[in-house]
Amino acid sequence: MQRLNASTTPVPALQHHRSLGAPGIVHLGLGNFHRAHQAVHTARALEHTEGPWAIVGVANSSATVAEAMRAQDMRYGVVEISPERTEVGVPAVHSDVLVAAQQPDAVLAALAAQETRIVTLTITEKGYSYSPRTLSLDLDNADVRADLAGGAPRTTIGRLARALQRRAATHASPVAILSCDNLTGNGELTGRLVREFAEALPAPEREDLLAYLRSSVSFPNGMVDRIVPATTDAYREAVAERLGLRDEVPVPAEPFSMWVLEDRFTAGRPAWEHGGVTFTDDVEPYELMKLRLLNGTHSLIAYLGALDGCDLIAEATARPHIAEAARELMRADYLPTLTMPAGIDFEDYSAQLFTRWSNTALGHRTRQVGSDGSTKLAQRVPEPAALHLKAGRVPQHLALCVAAYLRATTAPETSAHTAAMVDPAAERLRAAHAEAAGTREFVAAALRGELLGDELAAHQEFQTRVAELVDVLAAHGVAAATREALQAQR
Repeated sequence: MQRLNASTTPVPALQHHRSLGAPGIVHLGLGNFHRAHQAVHTARALEHTEGPWAIVGVANSSATVAEAMRAQDMRYGVVEISPERTEVGVPAVHSDVLVAAQQPDAVLAALAAQETRIVTLTITEKGYSYSPRTLSLDLDNADVRADLAGGAPRTTIGRLARALQRRAATHASPVAILSCDNLTGNGELTGRLVREFAEALPAPEREDLLAYLRSSVSFPNGMVDRIVPATTDAYREAVAERLGLRDEVPVPAEPFSMWVLEDRFTAGRPAWEHGGVTFTDDVEPYELMKLRLLNGTHSLIAYLGALDGCDLIAEATARPHIAEAARELMRADYLPTLTMPAGIDFEDYSAQLFTRWSNTALGHRTRQVGSDGSTKLAQRVPEPAALHLKAGRVPQHLALCVAAYLRATTAPETSAHTAAMVDPAAERLRAAHAEAAGTREFVAAALRGELLGDELAAHQEFQTRVAELVDVLAAHGVAAATREALQAQR
């Protein structure tokens, strides 16, 4: 079977673009989400208005995707899957791909190039080298310290800062840096971390970079939303069946896709409004709605599902006790902490979420959603939990989410699906669990770290409730724990 490439892509309508023009965007984080989200929205924008908006994609360390895309003339399939249909599109908006670990100089050159007008990032929450507790750059991190000392940057923040230094010292052209990760105020956070890096530099370097940041660099906030599972042979087979071509790196995705942005681009941007993007002066309501109702509830479903022996999110959502817990988390614990964006109804949005989570054709796995919980939950639990606790209420289903995370992380033997989850805090949490005299002591030790911040770590009633639910999960299972949380709430 022929391989997908520029000459074999069957019809122009599949490619979503007419002419790429010069590379105007460098994207850090060449994973599935970028290739199924920003790349697709950009391709659709280029259908409407051409421009210098080709994307140079940068993988951090793995060359697998980059090598396959090079072999396929930057082509790959996006396999949109629902129970009703499967469709394959070929965005074809990348002009080049690089691997930062292998080509650090080329990456810095691309970021610093005058034609680069936008830098976008999908590096996950843990890629920002910051403390979730202080929301500041982690200056104790060995890689951050190495980046401050000079040499090839190891961190994304270091890479951005060194590239901006080079821009300031050469052409000083403006640029926008756009985080596309699930972080509250993701643009503001990214800008603050870059500035903190600059402030830690020696005086001459510091002042020049800070002046350039003030005059020429913007950090728009944004919200992204699309469920994108890992690639498997099933999706390679879907491309082969529908296009008659071999694609080594197709990307599966649900049909739904959303992107909300502040329109603060100092050097221009694609006509994203014609590619399905919503522009607003206030991204925060969209961010919080998504981080809490979608991402936070998704985490609960993943941990309860994995502990209950479910491989897929759709399988977990189909279990009535898990679905009920998810609904109560959204309605009782998250909704009171939100202002829904204008024009979006909570009942309609939550129903849409359950439709998306129930997509049996997508194959989204509990282990994928549940991995890296220590960085994800830090964005999804502390602030809404603190709002309830200040009002004299214990948020039962937020406590259940934390309990399920701790149980899944410290008892990986519970199921193959918890065993397959990975987390940067797993070793520390398992050590604390082994050393503790009981569950309450363990939960106190777990929360005393940077897991969920100082406020929840100091709240005895919340700690006690989490410990009680960990014990119920361990002794009686998921269904009993969801009943316990529901009864306590009511």
